[in-house]
Amino acid sequence: MTAKLVLENLKHKPMRSLLSILLIGVPVTLILCLVGLSHGMLEDSARRTRGIGADVIVRPPGTSLLTLSGAPMPAALVDYFRKLPHVALAMGVVNHPMQTTLVATGIDLQEFDKMSGGFTYIEGGPFQGPNDVLLDRYYAAQQGVHAGGRINLLNREWRVVGVIEGGKLARIVFPVKVLQDLTSSNGRFSQIYLKLDNPANTAATIRDLKAAMPEYQIYSMEEFTSLFSVNNIQGLHEFIIVIMAIGVIIGFAVVCLSMYMAVLQRTREIGILKSLGASKSFILRIILAEALLLGIGGTLLGILMSFGAWWLIRTIVPASIPMVIVPSWWPIAGFITLVGTGLGALYPGLSAARHDAIEALAYE
Repeated sequence: MTAKLVLENLKHKPMRSLLSILLIGVPVTLILCLVGLSHGMLEDSARRTRGIGADVIVRPPGTSLLTLSGAPMPAALVDYFRKLPHVALAMGVVNHPMQTTLVATGIDLQEFDKMSGGFTYIEGGPFQGPNDVLLDRYYAAQQGVHAGGRINLLNREWRVVGVIEGGKLARIVFPVKVLQDLTSSNGRFSQIYLKLDNPANTAATIRDLKAAMPEYQIYSMEEFTSLFSVNNIQGLHEFIIVIMAIGVIIGFAVVCLSMYMAVLQRTREIGILKSLGASKSFILRIILAEALLLGIGGTLLGILMSFGAWWLIRTIVPASIPMVIVPSWWPIAGFITLVGTGLGALYPGLSAARHDAIEALAYE
């Protein structure tokens, strides 16, 4: 009986119910998109870092996980590392921030090919001159360019000599000496990658390097990529919590308003139910059940809308804002929504339960 009453109440005012579900679904979409963007960007960075094929990464002092710009490391360090036991290859790179979240990287292509196995070229091929640039397929699609085309970057026009498969190093790749000249960092690198003769020597090599260079940040690639986590990015975890709190508040406000209006519109109905012997707990249960159904509908709609946002972002800006779908957050978003809707329905539900049966029957 309770279920039938709840369903009939929702069907009686379809526009109110649909609008409530939509407004509840918006914060769910917001939460899932934020989580998807943060996970997507970090997973993409970790994947491209792993694609380099190095065993050890050496970073300058005082840099955070996402600090990639500048080139404070002297090139002489590369020669120093090459002479160390167990180091088969050493390669320095220069990083330079571009628009939004993109970072361009300057490399020696021959050294990179030896370390990683080289890029996979979808179109075109390797550098042929100092005005050449390589773009991964996501950034090339975002900019609408192909191999042989032209693109303006760093206030200069470049020839897109090749379009490469994504997943290695960077989305925008320049010859290292060219990027060093443009960024006034001749003879310096942003970070240095080491490939060892045997990965089993990684721990010993890192221990020796940290003893010789305590001021530098030295990681195994496995350790470094494991740092690409939401909990390791300063402020990001707290930001997600704030967004979740906003979701609860929105859900609370939408349901509170919706259910309060529903209670006013159904005052006579409540009076009839009470005259038939309905208890306060029965009335409260009906209101809460209706609110929870709205919350479940809003959660499902929010999940569907997050897929729409994922498709839109992937179509328009796949390189700048990589986003992934994170199913593990669906129940979390649902729980947050149900908490907000449950709290929002309490006051209208208690108000309905307190109605005097005779006054409710006389209500016009």
